Amino acid sequence: MKKLTLALSATVMMASPVFAGDAAAGKGKSMMCSACHGVAGISAVPIYPNLAGQKEAYLTKQLKDFKAGKRNDPTMKGMVASLSETDMADLAAYYASLK
Repeated sequence: MKKLTLALSATVMMASPVFAGDAAAGKGKSMMCSACHGVAGISAVPIYPNLAGQKEAYLTKQLKDFKAGKRNDPTMKGMVASLSETDMADLAAYYASLK
């Protein structure tokens, strides 16, 4: 019985991704991102990367790097300037949740 419970718990955990940020809140904050990265995180313009399905930790790191000036892009610098740590985590969770 203990093995069955453990197996079922593992299955549920694998079926439902757990995100550090709040994907629903991130969706509400994503409108400014959609102009370049597309409404569903798939860009129509090749110079802008697709965000949908990227790993949450990767997206969070990139946003933090833009904000800290470790990555240099004038457009992104302006876009992330007002984002809080929570905003960045939420946006990363949202885009990571998309297919």
